[in-house]
Amino acid sequence: MNKKIREIMIYIITIYVVVGLFLYIFQRKLIYLPTQKIPHRFEKIQLQNKNVTLEIIVLNPNKDEAIIYCGGNAEGVIYNAEDFLTTLPSKTFYLLNYRGYGGSSGSPSEKGIYSDVVLLFDNIHKNHKKIHVMGRSLGTGVATYLASKRSIEKMILISPYDSIKSIAQNRFPIYPIFLLLNDKYESIMRVSDIKAETLILIAENDKVIPKKHSLRLFNEFPSEQVTKKIIFDAGHNDISLKIEYYEQIKDFLGN
Repeated sequence: MNKKIREIMIYIITIYVVVGLFLYIFQRKLIYLPTQKIPHRFEKIQLQNKNVTLEIIVLNPNKDEAIIYCGGNAEGVIYNAEDFLTTLPSKTFYLLNYRGYGGSSGSPSEKGIYSDVVLLFDNIHKNHKKIHVMGRSLGTGVATYLASKRSIEKMILISPYDSIKSIAQNRFPIYPIFLLLNDKYESIMRVSDIKAETLILIAENDKVIPKKHSLRLFNEFPSEQVTKKIIFDAGHNDISLKIEYYEQIKDFLGN
């Protein structure tokens, strides 16, 4: 091997290692994009989870049925409030601000967010005859975790994935993502523990969570337990702007 080839190989290896270190060190900054607290007119409750204070927005309190909503990685959940009230006026909504998001303290992590959503369920379930869960994008992993650990009536997954690990491996195929990634959100591994009737909404042109990842998750469910709807001419961020989006949710949950 001559000197020039050796220098090129050292350069390539150095770049590979540097990029790998960047992905490892800053992985949570790539997964989580916390939103600021946004002023609003709705009720809220605060829950204490060890040293973290969670702020949960409450819409339509004291209804028989409740929905826990888990948003995307850069989503201000409050922005759903008016549409939720219009679409499902007979349901109580609990919009979970993840730790580090929307007035909740702490820093987001998979383990921490799982703990928070279970705590929320445990604090409200006695107040409602039925509890449903709705997750969008990142929040679908949170929703599947809750549905695998607690008695959930119905579950809606919007732009779901099989696992964050799988998506990351597709994006960075030359790296051993299973070794680098701390927060894997492996929804596909929990399907067998989920009993809730499930609706999966998929954006036809989703570039953030490619459709194949959503379909892998869908295919793990028993056919009698799950319904899949493709929202045509929709992308990852504008799926909720389509008329069919809220129509499907309303048909699935009732008003």
